[in-house]
Amino acid sequence: MIGFTDFPVRNKTYAGANGSKISVLYNNALYMLKFPAVPVINKEMSYANGCISEYLGCHIFESIGIPVQKTMLGTYTKNGKQKMVVACKDFTAGGFVLQDFASLKNTIIDSAHNGYGTELSDIVKTLEEQTAIDPKLLTDWFWDMFIVDALIGNWDRHNGNWGFLYHPETDKISLAPIYACGSCLFPQADAEMMRKILDNPAELEIRIFERPLSGIKINGQKIQYFKFISSLENTDCNKALKRILPRIDINKIYKIVDEKPCISDLQKEFYKTMLRERKERILDFSYQKLRKREHSKSQAR
Repeated sequence: MIGFTDFPVRNKTYAGANGSKISVLYNNALYMLKFPAVPVINKEMSYANGCISEYLGCHIFESIGIPVQKTMLGTYTKNGKQKMVVACKDFTAGGFVLQDFASLKNTIIDSAHNGYGTELSDIVKTLEEQTAIDPKLLTDWFWDMFIVDALIGNWDRHNGNWGFLYHPETDKISLAPIYACGSCLFPQADAEMMRKILDNPAELEIRIFERPLSGIKINGQKIQYFKFISSLENTDCNKALKRILPRIDINKIYKIVDEKPCISDLQKEFYKTMLRERKERILDFSYQKLRKREHSKSQAR
């Protein structure tokens, strides 16, 4: 765990509602330090586990081969109190400006909703009609991200926390690395809740099939990951499932969890259980169902 307290603080500021944030200079690079947020749902916790969730979520994306913000866990002491923080390397160096997907969505003049509306049909319309980035590249990126978010149980992937890097001088725009994974892996679950979920199959199933929901909506209702993916109704989602699932190495993910000494044994058991169960019962199940359907179609020809 790196102690960030004595590193120079910079004046760059960061938006977002998930905890306090400051910028520090570490090894001649700018990092955003994210502090743990006060829990909204579980009032019994002093602070949520969002820093751990951010670290694990980003490193899981990285293990699957998806470009992601570099993150480290560390500590920061203020007024005599030491807190765990997650340090996120600032990827806007070199004059780049981070533009979120909501700002791109606002360029679709006849869209029925504003940039931050997460109705899937509106998002798909933007993916197809925007002209800044190749539509197929952007569509694949969105659905690849959706599949990994299903694995890690991300309930807050909205239009404001993924996007693009824009360079004002060259007018070039490219996909930004994945960032903002602090709402995955049940950050407001304390030790008591983790033990309860691990010991009760019914509680575990709720966290696989019913919770969390995606931040994306259909007809105003948030998408249930299992129901949506296993329905096989969205062709682009099916293609992403086929691309991403073979790249998920559960043993590599276990190693990411196990190698952090600041995570308790109970937390490690909980995270690994949730990741294994969500992979097997959402992604593996849907993949096998898709393979069977494709095989049946090929046999019928």
